[in-house]
Amino acid sequence: MAARGSYEELARHLSGIGAVRREMSRGFPADCPPASAAVLALLHKYGEMRMSRLAELMVIDMSVTSRHVAHTAERGWVERLPDPRDGRSRLLCLTERGRRQLDTLSEATTEALESFLHDWTDDDIARLNGMLARLRESFGDCRARVTRQDTPHPAARHCSRK
Repeated sequence: MAARGSYEELARHLSGIGAVRREMSRGFPADCPPASAAVLALLHKYGEMRMSRLAELMVIDMSVTSRHVAHTAERGWVERLPDPRDGRSRLLCLTERGRRQLDTLSEATTEALESFLHDWTDDDIARLNGMLARLRESFGDCRARVTRQDTPHPAARHCSRK
């Protein structure tokens, strides 16, 4: 087991991760704040879902999630479809335009990492990736949990927006 001082140092480093993420997101288009990017990424990873599931995955309140979804829907990145299993509910779906936006964000993130870590070796990057994956595994990942509502109903429509 690591010494207590090592855990304290780790806590300080982890608190700085927010600054790293903010710096990397500076390369995002002005109309796509990090929360909108998170909506797009989660819909890409898990497919269509209800707003309640998205709020759970983002670990934020439904009202805040609703604002983020409204922002992405206004730009045509996300579409709200009737849930075939419950007509009162809506399913959120990433549109083709949203996929293109996600590609743009991914490219900006990759370029930022290449710029900031230009003096790191491939082995350094691989070690960091391995350690971050191990850290996430140690904590568990609520996003990795799949529920029945994450599986689209066979009759569910796919987004039609370009």
